[in-house]
This record gives sequence, C-alpha cells and structure tokens, in this order.
Amino acid sequence: MPSVSLILAGLLCTLSCIGGVRADSLATALDAAWARHPQGAALAARGDEASARMALAASLTAGPPSLAFGHLGGGFGQDGGRREWEIELAAPLWLPGQQAARQREAASGATVLAATHAALRLQLAGAVREAGWAVVAARAALDLAQQREASARALEAGVQRRHAAGELARIDANQARSERLAAEAEVADAATALRGVEHVWRTLTGLPAPVTIDAERVADASGEDPPQLAAAIAALHAAQARVQVSRASRRDPPELALRAVRERDAVAEPWSSQWGVQVRLPFSAGAQTALNNATAQAELAEATAAVEQARLAHTLDVARARAELDAAVQRDEAAAQRQRLAAESLQLIEKSFALGESDLATLLRLRAAALDADAERAHRRVARTAAVSRLNQALGVLP
Repeated sequence: MPSVSLILAGLLCTLSCIGGVRADSLATALDAAWARHPQGAALAARGDEASARMALAASLTAGPPSLAFGHLGGGFGQDGGRREWEIELAAPLWLPGQQAARQREAASGATVLAATHAALRLQLAGAVREAGWAVVAARAALDLAQQREASARALEAGVQRRHAAGELARIDANQARSERLAAEAEVADAATALRGVEHVWRTLTGLPAPVTIDAERVADASGEDPPQLAAAIAALHAAQARVQVSRASRRDPPELALRAVRERDAVAEPWSSQWGVQVRLPFSAGAQTALNNATAQAELAEATAAVEQARLAHTLDVARARAELDAAVQRDEAAAQRQRLAAESLQLIEKSFALGESDLATLLRLRAAALDADAERAHRRVARTAAVSRLNQALGVLP
C-alpha cells in the first residue's frame, strides 16, 4: 500500500512552491478593479467641476458681464420729436478679499477631490485584498481535500488487497471505503466554495481567479496620513475656506456699468453722444448673511469632528491589525509544530499497521489528525499573509 504520510508530506511542498505556477499581483488586480469601478466616471466629472470653479475664481469679475439696450422716442410711424438710444455694459466686481477667498475655496475643492480619489481607491484595495486571499484560502482547502481523497483511495486499495488476502476483516474494508466517500464529498464542498469566491473576484476585477497571490510585506507608513484621514483633513480645509468666503461675501457684489447715450431733441437738431459710469452698491442682507455664516460654521464644526474621528479610527484600526498579525504569526507557528508532530505519529502508525501490529481504527484516527493538522497549517499560513495585507490596509498603503 502506498504511504499515506508521503502523500500528505508532499502537500506542504506543493503549497510553498505553488507561487512558481502563477502568482498574481494585488496591484495589478487593483488597477483592473479601479478601471471597472463606477465611481471612476463620477470622479472625472467632479474633476471638470473643480477645474471650472478654479477658472471662475480666477476671472477678472465676480460674475459674467451683461449688456443692456434702451430706446426712447415717439410712437410707431412718427419720425419727429425726441430720440434717445442707450447702451450699457455692466459687470459685477469682487468685494475686498472675496476673490482670494474664492480661489482658496476652489483649490481646497480640488484637494478634496484628490483625497477622495485616494480614499476610494484604498477602500477598493481592501475589497480586492479580501477577495484575493479568500480565493487563495479556498484553493488551499480544495488542494487539501484532493490530497485527502488521493490518500483515501490509496488506503482503500491497500485495505482491499489485504482483505482479499484474508489479513483484514470486512469491517476494515468498509471503514476504508467510508473514508474515501467522505473525502470525495469534502472535495465537492471545497470546489463549490472555490467557485463562489472566484466569482466574487472576477466580478470585482474582471480577471481570472489567481492560483496564489504575491505576499505583501509590512509597509512603513510613518509620517504619512492615510487616505481616509487625509480626505477628512482636506474636507476640514475646504470648510475653513468656505468660512472665509462667507465672511468676505457680506453682500451681493457691487456692479460697475459703462453707459453710452446718443440722443436728439428734434428731427432738425444734430445727434449728440454722452458717456457715463455707474456703480451699484447692494445693501447687506443681514438675515441671509447670518444664515450663510452659521451654515459655514456648522460645516466647519462637523469637519473638525470628522478629522478627530478619522484620526481615532485610524489609530484603533492599526492597533487592531497589528494585534491580529501578531496572533496570526503565533497561530501559524503553533500549527507548524502540530503538523510536524502529527506527520511523525502518522508515519509510525503506518509502519505499525503495515506490520500488522496496529488496527485500522487507530490508523484512521491518526490519519484524520494529520489531515486536520495539514488543513490547519494551510489555513494559518494564508491567514498570516492576509493579516499582513490587513495591516497595510489599516496603515493606508496600497498594494
């Protein structure tokens, strides 16, 4: 009968060398997922809006100029009497400090857009990371199930031969067959689970499901604000800029008008022309100004609170992710020791069973323990690499 322990021992080598088959990059998958993300077009439109706001704030006037025409004269069909034509070109003017405030507001809006882009991309990176490691974990579980099925078939064949030779009872043959059927059912379950997570991956990235993924290293993000916190800080600066705009916009902008009048008093008299300048100064709307100031101050207070909340959430997320990584490392090391002990015990019982010194029930029990240890080790190895990705995600680092 082929050695079950040799089949199981090859599994760890298979898992450790599988990267040579095909290892996919999380960075490549993130680029593919971002290209499919529906928010990409929305952010592009927001970019056009931010550019338009900056152009508006840089204009010479506070708004578009206007042109007005006027005529004063006799009624229809009358060609005598007074005639007057008037044309007026008017443009709103910036209040003192208002244009600079508008420019700061437009610049802060562009910064908010860039920070939102980075935060959204990081959020998508978290989904890609989780989907990728779910595929790797499911594929490792399927590989383990297939290894169990192969070893169960080898065990059943050996038991059947010894049963036919009269060395083992019929009940031993039935137990071996039951073990093989259970292994086949486990393969079917693992294959179904793998198809499910592969579908999630393909929906997210549009790429084929990976065989494995390049493991990440713990990033050094010292001195850098994570995208979520950077987005909150950018929103705070934008709120501060809106407060300055509100303070600089106490009334509607004044309007400067250039007037040209051409007139005559009677048909026989010559036309005369006059030029003039007109300035309109709107009164301050106290209630509206107070409302605008109160709204801007409320937005500033909310943005300040959001920054503190984002900073606290970042600190907690990083601490939690570091603790989970430390625990994952410890669990992986313990699983490795358990796997070695289980493999050693299985090797000893296989020799004893081959010599007829142990029964099949003991072999099956130790074999199940070895398979469980292998499954635990494979699971812990994937969990350890996934914990590194989660720590990088908490630090705000893209793959």
